Amino acid sequence: MKKAAIAGVARRRKQLRQGISSVMTKSLASELETLANHMLSEESGNQQLSIAALAERIAKDLQVNPDEVAILAISERQRSLNFLVPEALRNVGSIPLSSTSALAARTARESRPDIQNNFSAVRHATVFEGVKADTLSTAAIQKIISAPILFDGKVIGVIQISRKAASVQEAGPDFLPDDLGRVLAICKPLGKLIRHAIGS
Repeated sequence: MKKAAIAGVARRRKQLRQGISSVMTKSLASELETLANHMLSEESGNQQLSIAALAERIAKDLQVNPDEVAILAISERQRSLNFLVPEALRNVGSIPLSSTSALAARTARESRPDIQNNFSAVRHATVFEGVKADTLSTAAIQKIISAPILFDGKVIGVIQISRKAASVQEAGPDFLPDDLGRVLAICKPLGKLIRHAIGS
């Protein structure tokens, strides 16, 4: 009886956390949609958008560290993905869309979201994980969500939410389909905001 009661309490707590998280993300998606519509309206004039501040807001809502949110934009001219955030990675280099080892490139090419909770064990490009900066954790990415950012039905970028740690055991809980759903909920307004930030 005791075990059943404890399990029931744990289940209710988990449901409550998921419910709160879902409401927070619905709120964030609405907030980003309102911001996007304003930025794209004539009333906004030449108002600038801080992608770094936007990433911090997303990180807070998804309960990860700011450097665990990466937003990349496609450069059609260079056929590559360029980091918008983390800012410390902007000038490090770009990811060719043809790359077979970069999850971000595959996400952009296939326009398909993905969850990998054993990312550190999967063959992938690690060059950006090794970049040292005051604003970046030196820990490896253990778990990751990768999703395409679309504008008018076309992939214009990729958002990646990760958990960094020394080991997969220390990285925290696995990403679940609900987490992916929360990321996808913000991708549409994010597409409008990225289009505004990088221009047409």
